[in-house]
Parts: sequence; C-alpha cells; structure tokens
Amino acid sequence: MGMRKIPPSLRAGLIRHATRDVVPIAEEVEKVGKNVLYLNIGDPMVFDYRTPEHLWRAIDENRKKAEGYTDSLGYIGARQAVANYAKRMGAPGVTAEDAITFVGGSEAIITAMQALLNRGENMLIPSPGYSIFSGELSFLECPLNEYWLDEENSWQPDVEQIEEQVNKKTRAILVINPNNPTGSVSSKTTLKKIIDVAGAHEIPIFADETYDQLLFDGEKFTSMASIAGDVPVVSFGSISKNYLAPGFRGGWLYRHDPQGALNDYFETIKKISRLRLSTVAPVQFAMEAALKGPQDHLKELIPKLQKRRDLTFKRLNEIEGLSCVKPKGAFYAYPRINFPLPNDSDREFIISLVRETGVLCVYGEGFGQKKGTHHFRIVFLPPEEVLSEAFDKIEGFVGKNYLKKGQ
Repeated sequence: MGMRKIPPSLRAGLIRHATRDVVPIAEEVEKVGKNVLYLNIGDPMVFDYRTPEHLWRAIDENRKKAEGYTDSLGYIGARQAVANYAKRMGAPGVTAEDAITFVGGSEAIITAMQALLNRGENMLIPSPGYSIFSGELSFLECPLNEYWLDEENSWQPDVEQIEEQVNKKTRAILVINPNNPTGSVSSKTTLKKIIDVAGAHEIPIFADETYDQLLFDGEKFTSMASIAGDVPVVSFGSISKNYLAPGFRGGWLYRHDPQGALNDYFETIKKISRLRLSTVAPVQFAMEAALKGPQDHLKELIPKLQKRRDLTFKRLNEIEGLSCVKPKGAFYAYPRINFPLPNDSDREFIISLVRETGVLCVYGEGFGQKKGTHHFRIVFLPPEEVLSEAFDKIEGFVGKNYLKKGQ
C-alpha cells in the first residue's frame, strides 16, 4: 500500500511571484538548444558588474567574529550603520535600536508584514508594484487593496485614490520609491500628500526604498522618514542593488517613530526575528562596510546604467505597438503593449516571446496594471549589445505576430 500524498497548506497555494514563475519556461526553451536572454530579474551580477572589493575585505577581515551566531536582530555594528545611513538620508533620530538586519530586503518585508497583518486585513499597495508584497498578502490571506500609479503622469501615485481606498481594515500604506517595476521616482510633493493621508487615518507608512541611490537625470530621492513628521514609517533597504551584492543577502528595516506608536508592533518584529536564532554573520560586516565605506562604485555605476536606460527608452518607443515612460531610477522599464492580445493576456505574450525568440521578460499581470492595459517589465542591466539584440528580437516578434509584418 502506497503512502498517501501529503497536502501542502492551503494558504501556500495562493502564492504567486511573477519574476520567478517565468524561469521554468525559459529553462524548457534552453533544453531545446535556444539561447535565452534573461531580462527578467534584477541581478546585476550575471552581467558586467562586480561587488565593490571592500565588502569582500570586510568579510575576510572579520572571519573569527563571523564564525558564530550573531544577535538575532543583527550585529550591532551593522545596525548602527543602518541608523547612520537613515540619518544621511535625512531621517531624524533613528538609532541602532530602531534598526534590524535581515537575510536580504525580502525577509525584512515578509517579517514586517507578518508582524502587522491579521487575516482579512489589508495594506494599500501600489499597482504596478513589486510582486513580493502581493505574494505575501495572499499567503497571509489578506485581500489586495491596490492604488494606481498614473502612467500619464510619469507613474506617480494617485493620492486621491489612496485616500478613497483606505478602509477600517487598512493597516498601512506601502510606497515603493524608486518603483519596481516602472523605474519611476515619486516627487516630494506626492510623498508628503501620502504621509498626510496616513496621518489622518493613524496608520503607518511602509517605505520600500531599495533603489534609493540609483537615480538618473539628476533626479532627487526623498526618504519618507525624512519628511514624515509624527507619522510612523518603516523603511526597507538592502545592499543587493545599490551595492551590487544580491547574493550576499544583506537587508534591513528601520523605524521612524517619534511618538512611539510602533513600540508594540516593533517588539513583535523582534520576536519573529528571534525565531531564526541568528542573521547571516559574515554579511553583517559587509553591510557595515557598504554603508560606512567608500561610495565610489556609484560614480561608475550610475552613468553606465543611464546609458543602458537611454538605449532601452529609445528602442522601446521606436517599436511600433509599444510605448514606454522614461525610467528615472532603479534598472527597470515597464513598456505598454498598445495592440490587442489573444485572451487579453500579457502573460501569454511573454511566454510566446521567450519560446519564439529566447528573450525572457516578466508579464505585467504579475505586477499589476489598470484594467484594459497591458505591460511587461524589462531589466536594462545587460551591456548595450545584449539589449540591442533583445530589442531587435522583440521588434521582429511583435511585427510578425501582432502587426502581421514580414509575412
């Protein structure tokens, strides 16, 4: 008699994470010998980037300290470095006690959400937005409560809609700035208005500020905590993108909480953090070195990314049937598809694209978009020649299959 099948938890079946869900399809395509251009995931290290050497040095020089458990909230030197970074970004009064380090920004986000939300409650999240938030909300059995970013207005958050969408079960308002997947940077005026809404409803802001150093065209970044006044803010960051170290898994959150409104909640984040016993010890030293050490790599990185952004923006807008708002930060573009799609599905469009051309992007359905619109996310990290090849293939694919050219 065979062993009965063990069912997984029902809530786990609800999880979706678009950037990863497309990879198995690309792997199938590779098995038949087709070369895949991976433009689906924000990992600079598969292209022509290297982690700044002083992060590796910090790990090497602290081997003895890194061989044992750390404090489960993170090594105090790394937490102090996060607090100093918060101050540098204009957030007043953040101390090492207000900072906790995690296994990447993702663990920080998931832990903060688990500590806040009960089943059936909601958090206002941007659409388009990073799919880890919607994925974790599904897992926590919390309904999606989305507000739109306005494509006609450089993907700025629609503050009036945020105001309308807050209800009795709303526990926080999330802002992703610079935004993943659109690459937009929210203006200080817009952010201030969102803070006013949160203050009026006595709910905190979640600020995912992972790409805060990656800005183009002289764009200015405003940290939410720097302008929040008495409104509590939980800010998220990591060394993955700004410091070119996604494999290190070094992330953090800190709180701006001048009136102590988050005290009980923050203790709960600590309680959940202690369940893991320890953070990853060697990475604590790399995080401290990243935040406190030389920032020279950014002087090289920003112009390099900006050239690739320029090429991406130009080429996408030259492809008939596509249009794209210029990304001002991060390393993503979110082009719009302006022709009808079979089954009204950009997921199917992306799957057909990778099967036919080997170009792998992520479908807009995974990030959110206004009803009746379709998009996909493209990562402009690769060198210009790789991007050019990808855009040639996308152009040919769209022309042949959707605009009926070249047949």
